[in-house]
Amino acid sequence: MRNLVEIYLYFALIVVTTSDKKVTDKSWWQTASFYQIYPRSFKDSDGDGIGDIKGITQQLSYLKEIGIDATWLSPVFKSPMADFGYDVADFTEIDPIFGTMADFDELMEKSKEIGVKIILDFVPNHTSDEHEWFIKSVQNDTEYADYYVWHPGKVTENGTRIPPTNWISVFRGSMWTWNENRQAYYLHQFHYKQPDLNYYNPKVREAMKDVLRFWVRKGVAGFRIDAVPHIYEVAPDSDGNWPDEPRNYWENDLEDYNSLQHIYTKDQPETLEMVYEFREVMNELDEELGGYQHIILSEAYTDIDILMQYYGNTTVDGAHIPFNFELLSNLKSWSDANHYSQLIHNWLDSMPAGRTANWVLGNHDQSRIGTRLGWERIDMINVMLKTLPGASITYQGEEIGMTDVWISWENTVDPQGCQSSMQEYERLSRDPARTPFQWNDEHQAGFTDGNTTWLPLHANYKTLNLKRERGISFSHLNIYKQLQKLRREKAMRYGETDVMAFNRNVLAIKRYLSGERTFIVLLNINDDYEAVNPKAAFIDLTDKLEYILTTDKSIRQKGDRVSSDYIELLSKEAVILATI
Repeated sequence: MRNLVEIYLYFALIVVTTSDKKVTDKSWWQTASFYQIYPRSFKDSDGDGIGDIKGITQQLSYLKEIGIDATWLSPVFKSPMADFGYDVADFTEIDPIFGTMADFDELMEKSKEIGVKIILDFVPNHTSDEHEWFIKSVQNDTEYADYYVWHPGKVTENGTRIPPTNWISVFRGSMWTWNENRQAYYLHQFHYKQPDLNYYNPKVREAMKDVLRFWVRKGVAGFRIDAVPHIYEVAPDSDGNWPDEPRNYWENDLEDYNSLQHIYTKDQPETLEMVYEFREVMNELDEELGGYQHIILSEAYTDIDILMQYYGNTTVDGAHIPFNFELLSNLKSWSDANHYSQLIHNWLDSMPAGRTANWVLGNHDQSRIGTRLGWERIDMINVMLKTLPGASITYQGEEIGMTDVWISWENTVDPQGCQSSMQEYERLSRDPARTPFQWNDEHQAGFTDGNTTWLPLHANYKTLNLKRERGISFSHLNIYKQLQKLRREKAMRYGETDVMAFNRNVLAIKRYLSGERTFIVLLNINDDYEAVNPKAAFIDLTDKLEYILTTDKSIRQKGDRVSSDYIELLSKEAVILATI
């Protein structure tokens, strides 16, 4: 065992501290628990097997039960559903699949009644090809001709017309699709039914800002902004042309998005400026409407140095919460405590002063926690998520421990999977994490009164469901509820944070605030039995600590007291202790 000097030197290298000068000077969102609802899979009210807005309204009180402050809804706007709502045909209308505007208004009233805010998914990069703007653009309408990105293409020596660049879509194949009526190619970074808007056109920028204004004036608390890095492509040259993107030679499939280095179609500097403009609209609406701050949560899978710029700078505000995908994207089932610590540090050490951290471990595009990191780590991951500083984001079902559902090639509906092949679809399809919420052990897991569901239910719904977990002391649900109550403690909401790895297996989080109890969070990530000495690692600990939270993997009980210099941890155990 290392002596104390070695231990202190080791911890000195890996400890990170965050603090607030005014501990209670925080807006509602800075310590909020957010919850993502995927509407198709949350609750079906009319028996058609697809979740809807009335279903959300019916079950919104459940979010209050589990301590959620705000929920963001994946798109419910009018759409032909080529990408399940991310292909918007009208940004200010509700799609009939999900209900009516009256249903939405009822949802807003319910949200105000119970105190759970509603955040909408805003899709600025593209529209549906069935949007009125695109239809008019195809017709070369004077007002809308340049709302999208068009090019006549290149003509080869043998007279064949080809796309203007080699750019590859996120959903495979060329980013360019030929339109016979306009006699030109249009750009689509995603599905061919999702043409990209031209943000070099100021009318487009203003039209999209008007979408934000429309929904905030209807009462929404803000927006999660989808696919932000793709909003701009590099500006065309004086002849209206763009350069090809260089190859990634480690990817041999030339139809695959990863076959190119996306230096001209992703993370352009204008994109950041657009986020700052969206924030300016939010600030204007705050002033217009008064009350709480309306917020922006930006989705960007990109380098952390670019992500930090989404926060804004000393002269301009950016996104309130640029989603932190460090843990979601990089944690593996074989990751050790040092890796966990490093990924947490990556964010906290890089974050500009005065900004708010956030933690995302799941969403509708990624495999579920229990499948990705192992079902035995579900509680552990939620303990970490809920005890780190700032805002937390939970994807529906993660609080009850739902896992991915295997879906056959024949039943796959996600376009990202469908546009591949029987051999490749499982790697690309996002369907397995989008299956219906498991409310109970009854007909169709309580999701619908109908006889079918739009995606198959998990076979385990008879034993893994909300109703059953309500009655089990150490269920995933009840651990999650305990964590939510613990987040109300001042040290958790406003306190400082130290994060460190004791060794390869044990991650420790310390949350503390002057005048309040100090909390020590210990996660034994792997299978080995461990004994650790928090008192040697953290200054100002009392000689005794009290167990505040234990799980079904613990031999200790809540309320037990133990010496702070010797804590035992079983395989994959997560505990929270407090000073006495």
